Amino acid sequence: MPSNSHDFIRPADASERAYLESLVRADYDKSHPGETLHDMKRRMSFSREDQGLYRDWIALAAARADAAQAAAPRPIAA
Repeated sequence: MPSNSHDFIRPADASERAYLESLVRADYDKSHPGETLHDMKRRMSFSREDQGLYRDWIALAAARADAAQAAAPRPIAA
């Protein structure tokens, strides 16, 4: 997924960020053996590459959150 530095997800607060990270943490850890999402977050302050990767993973997490919300059953209005 290509990054656009002007169009990215900004979680509203720490709890939303934690939720989004939880949606992709296992996949990130699985696709980067010997490294964790937390490792990448630590390097973000001095690595533009890691900033872009994090932005892409959070965008994927947001898409997953949207899909989960859309698939959730909605109450029937009476």
